[in-house]
Amino acid sequence: MLRVAVIGFDGALASAITGIIDLFRLAGVSWARIHSEEPDPRFHTRLLTRDGGPCRCINGMTLMADGRWDTDDPADVIVIPTIGAFIPDVLKRNQALIEWLRQQDSKQTLLASNCTGAFLLAEAGLLDEKQATTHWGFSNQFRQRYPRVYCHPEKLVTVDGNVACAGGGMAWWDLGVYLVERYAGTDVARQLAKAFVIDAGRTSQAPYGALQTKRYHADRTILELQDWLDANYTNPVTLRDLCQQTGLSERSLFRRFRAATGDTPTTYLQLLRIEHVRQRLESSRQAIEDIIHSAGYEDVSSFSRLFKKHTGMAPGAYRARFAR
Repeated sequence: MLRVAVIGFDGALASAITGIIDLFRLAGVSWARIHSEEPDPRFHTRLLTRDGGPCRCINGMTLMADGRWDTDDPADVIVIPTIGAFIPDVLKRNQALIEWLRQQDSKQTLLASNCTGAFLLAEAGLLDEKQATTHWGFSNQFRQRYPRVYCHPEKLVTVDGNVACAGGGMAWWDLGVYLVERYAGTDVARQLAKAFVIDAGRTSQAPYGALQTKRYHADRTILELQDWLDANYTNPVTLRDLCQQTGLSERSLFRRFRAATGDTPTTYLQLLRIEHVRQRLESSRQAIEDIIHSAGYEDVSSFSRLFKKHTGMAPGAYRARFAR
């Protein structure tokens, strides 16, 4: 069986540990039991801590470990769960783990993280020049701390070489199903998703994101421009308008806006309009075409493609899932 090591540390999110262990240990098992067949477990999964002692999670639960992560017994897959405690404190307390993770990169091991667990991989330098994701709410903090990482907070799962990252919260579902499919095959993964009632078709965490996180910066000029865009996004807006508002050249505007928000001004304007449509889809029964027009778009089909690109769903599907 494939060997999986889930790394425990104080301040971790308990559900991200126990949940993914459940997925691995019941892959090839739950579906068989449902159909009165002989279970065929595919993974040997252990919870490992620095000294083999208990893992004290952020919710007050204490999880008993199966061993130490610095043991000579290697794993094929190493999973870093969500950091539930204050991230800088957890990074400071786990320098030995970070160094150990750095050493695993030279081995034939897949390294995976869920949510803010990506901070530990990035701290070890394992995500430099690679595609990664993390919880959308911590993406700006992540980008500022690790500028060499190509962070895609809209994605639920990223895979680059021997490193896989999952997005926020319960995205360990998606990470677990992906890893089961990678190592045990499509049929086992599909059966596992059905047994656990997991929506295996999810690809984006963008529907759960908040545009407000793009204001977590200190560039006063860009903040003032964001205020102006908030008030004017339903009107036609040109690059010349933005330069006039800030007094910046096009080159300086693009450089500073991206440094502050992680996006270009054009993308940010699109996100404002998408957020407008999202909120209307959630809270009203107004016709979708009328909602799109109220956001400043005349071409409904073009905006629908843009909306799906950023949220992973067409406007109608988004309303069906999130309408209140």
